[in-house]
Amino acid sequence: MEARAVARYVRIAPRKVRLVVDAIRGERVESALNILRNLPQRAAPVVEKVLMSAVANAEQQEVSDVEKLTVKEAVANGGPMLKRFIPRAMGRATPIHKRTSHITIVVSDG
Repeated sequence: MEARAVARYVRIAPRKVRLVVDAIRGERVESALNILRNLPQRAAPVVEKVLMSAVANAEQQEVSDVEKLTVKEAVANGGPMLKRFIPRAMGRATPIHKRTSHITIVVSDG
């Protein structure tokens, strides 16, 4: 039995979220939550929230044992970029890309 949760349009670059997501992939849920609570990255609380949502979705689907859940899949894909400009010397402008992420976490009991 699988349950998934997705957070879309999170205003953190996917490259930074992948560092956090890679740390919990394949871990049991309790272990993953302990890891996330001790990571200093700004993406850790967001990923923790998505993981808790996936666990709640598993409870809604009446998974046999919630304590046996593991993080089967954890992915951080790129979302749309917010394109801005910053002024530079001699009247020029430089583009700034404010990246967003789509975070997907799948938990399973098998």
